[in-house]
Amino acid sequence: MSNPQQLRYSKEHEWLSAAEEGVSTVGITEHAANALGDVVFVDLPAVGDTVTAGETCGELESTKSVSDLYSPVSGEITEVNEDVVNDPSLVNSAPFEGGWLFKVRVGDEPADLLSADEYTAFSAG
Repeated sequence: MSNPQQLRYSKEHEWLSAAEEGVSTVGITEHAANALGDVVFVDLPAVGDTVTAGETCGELESTKSVSDLYSPVSGEITEVNEDVVNDPSLVNSAPFEGGWLFKVRVGDEPADLLSADEYTAFSAG
């Protein structure tokens, strides 16, 4: 499993892209997708919602369990991935590409996000 170097990671297993014009993309890591098993339902925040770093903003339901989704940053939701809503298996098959979850206009980025190497060590731990 290889975590893309250009992303930052939370200890709750979400990834965050670099901001483009103040907006970052959020998804869950391959490690989290594998731990969840086959994702069958996603509940994402709505466009216009405000999310807070480290707080629950949705749910992922799999054949194994239901898991809370946490936002790695604070900000306003600008887009949700309707493809994932319609086909939740994208979270498993392409967690870093088509399986992204939402985009957020970043208001505040916490200092404790991890690099790819730090996340790899953390998730192996």
